[in-house]
Amino acid sequence: MKTRRSQSAIVAVIAVLVVLLVAAPLSANGLKAARPEEVGLSSERLARIGKRMQAYVDSGEIPGALALIARHGKIAYAEQWGFADREKQVRMNPDTLFRIYSMTKPITSVGVMILHEEGRFQLTDPIAQYLPELAELEVRGEQANPATGEVVVTTHAARNPATIRDLLRHTAGFTYGFFGNTEVDQMYRQQGILWDDKDIAETVRKLGQVPLRYEPGTRWHYSVAVDVQGRLIEVVSGQPLDQFLKERIFEPLGMKDTFFAVPDGKWDRLATLYSPEGTGEGSDLFLTSPGGGAKKPLVPADSERANRGYRGGVSHFSGGGGLVSSAMDYLRFAQMMLDGGELDGRRILSRKSVELMTTDHLGDIPGLWSPGYGFGLGFAVLTDLGATGALGSVGEYNWGGAAGTRFWVDPKESLIGIYMIQILPHTGLGYGTEFRSFTYQAIAD
Repeated sequence: MKTRRSQSAIVAVIAVLVVLLVAAPLSANGLKAARPEEVGLSSERLARIGKRMQAYVDSGEIPGALALIARHGKIAYAEQWGFADREKQVRMNPDTLFRIYSMTKPITSVGVMILHEEGRFQLTDPIAQYLPELAELEVRGEQANPATGEVVVTTHAARNPATIRDLLRHTAGFTYGFFGNTEVDQMYRQQGILWDDKDIAETVRKLGQVPLRYEPGTRWHYSVAVDVQGRLIEVVSGQPLDQFLKERIFEPLGMKDTFFAVPDGKWDRLATLYSPEGTGEGSDLFLTSPGGGAKKPLVPADSERANRGYRGGVSHFSGGGGLVSSAMDYLRFAQMMLDGGELDGRRILSRKSVELMTTDHLGDIPGLWSPGYGFGLGFAVLTDLGATGALGSVGEYNWGGAAGTRFWVDPKESLIGIYMIQILPHTGLGYGTEFRSFTYQAIAD
């Protein structure tokens, strides 16, 4: 019969072994693992994350998910639940690859800032100075008559030149085409902007023929602006976007699993994309929200368009949403930002550029949909904690992807959170928000 002391010793040995097993692959990625208590987090409270996520998997609500927390430069929590491919019973793993969609945007914006630091342009320069296809943009406005409901459409030449800073903060006046149904959005869909383009040069050429949704500099509006950033990088650097990002960001940071096209040898690590049953295909996936009412069963999204552009022969490098990455790779990018532009002795940006990117640039400019947040150069930035109604810190910055991936960096708490899932559309699904709340409630120092 074991004594209480011997039982405690066994538990302690098991705990040490678990830490060592986890630390080996994480340390190999360049960031060391630590027990949560070593970095001011509570193991007991962090356990609430796993209980909730496992319950979602067990109920069939989600196929699988992965979560990662780093604090003070050390990985304190890295867990995964369920399946990367539920039908084939492929488990979610630390090295699973994910379509990160709009989490591509902050990376592209860092690329723009690299060129800015080299003196290639000023942020206040008009974008047409480098992309002349966008020199004669018009603005098409729509306003409903409150008395009759009739929509009045007006078109005029843009009064303000859209600048590079406008691209970075989503105030250039562009739209996306699949988040609204204005005449301009319809034009985007008719032209197949982003979806049918062979490359981002073609995207920019098309944009020069379509009106803007808003006057530049007057409203925040989520848009193809970051794809235009990608083309700016190509024109100014003289390199294709994929090559530039690889040489200037991915290779220096040791991001070996981040790319526009998944290599054949890594294809089996790419998680399956799931959608609520009956959801549309292609761009329609972005127009359908699963929020509200009973949740529909999730099924693999087999649409060729929804899974386009990730395997072989990729020529359209979408700076706004084209990358595949792993949680560990994205952690290295986020840690570089948290560390003021440098990681493992490799400097990507100046500390002052990071400060500029993570400062609110909107002021009184309307449009951002998140209460308590402003927007910097590539990131949403928390400016009013009380207005968010959530745990966090002023100065935290973040973004997410269309399939439910998300990350945030909190300089005040020296904290990074990354959540990976593959459900498109994910609007109305709060798994990543729950993970964030569980993370903050675990701070115990």
